[in-house]
Amino acid sequence: MDRKKTIIVILAFVALWFVFEFNHLLTLENAKIYQAQLNGYINDNFLLASVLYFILYIVITALSVPGSIILTLLGAALFGFWWSLLLVSFASSIGATLAFLFSRYLLQDWVQRRFSGKLKAINRGIEKDGSLYLLTLRLIPLSPFFMINLLMGLTTMPAKKYYLFSQLGMLPATAVFLNAGTQLADINSLSGLLSPSVLLSFAALGLLPFISKFMINRIKQNKIYRNRQ
Repeated sequence: MDRKKTIIVILAFVALWFVFEFNHLLTLENAKIYQAQLNGYINDNFLLASVLYFILYIVITALSVPGSIILTLLGAALFGFWWSLLLVSFASSIGATLAFLFSRYLLQDWVQRRFSGKLKAINRGIEKDGSLYLLTLRLIPLSPFFMINLLMGLTTMPAKKYYLFSQLGMLPATAVFLNAGTQLADINSLSGLLSPSVLLSFAALGLLPFISKFMINRIKQNKIYRNRQ
């Protein structure tokens, strides 16, 4: 499939999602209804239900349509914390990497040609600190998920590295949402899931990679200085 056909298919899918208002299916109120309706089916078809949930999560994430947070909460309510953590951690990372590759496959050549001068500095920064930068963005759940996938896809970061650091960086926030999802029936608002103290904790985690790098560089510099004396 060439690029034009790929773009048409993706845009058509996203357009259908909004035209038929499928996004209304993934609301907090509906998630509670789904939990009550699906518990019996999942108990009888656990592996099949896990596979279907895993595939749906990848598709939702890869196409950046709304609803991933609700799907995360529902996963914990249906499958329990640890199994849903396994499913969501890998599905969200695979979906993010697919969105990253969509951006790269469809847009990178055009953007690199048109803005090559401006992107040289960005690409140099990605080669030097890209992993730490991505890890920091992923550790802060308020960072726009779609924009990270889109913009990183336009850089020279390898896809394997993008997948690895996305999975590592998204794991803490994933665990927080899944832990809340185990009590789905008691959740009345999504805004209450991330309190100021939780957000500050994520911000501190986001700074940790750069603090660690700074400390390592200082240690290396001190060793070089001592060796010269």
